[in-house]
Amino acid sequence: QVQLVESGGGLVQAGGSLRLSCAASGRPFSSYALGWFREAPGKEREFVAAVSRSGSNTTAGSVKGRFTISRDNAKNTVYLQMISLNPEDTAVYYCASRATTWFALPDSSYDYWGQGTQVTVSS
Repeated sequence: QVQLVESGGGLVQAGGSLRLSCAASGRPFSSYALGWFREAPGKEREFVAAVSRSGSNTTAGSVKGRFTISRDNAKNTVYLQMISLNPEDTAVYYCASRATTWFALPDSSYDYWGQGTQVTVSS
């Protein structure tokens, strides 16, 4: 099993920045790909970004150029750096893992999930 714990969320003004962290434990961190998803009130959970075992990554079009995903295998942590935040980014952000080399976009492709961290962007 894999345990995932997100942190770093909070309240920020539009245009501000946050860095989310997701600390993993359980299986060897380097053995799985990771993703970030978000769920806004009244909306379905959506893909944000993902990183493969090797560090290759992808981001959703809605956040491209503003959000960056990275992983630190030495710290068993995946990060989501977010800049130029706007109110539409307000959501609960979740990290997830899948025991494969490559990332995937569908949330159904991920095996383990964290509890989420709230990000609120005020206008």
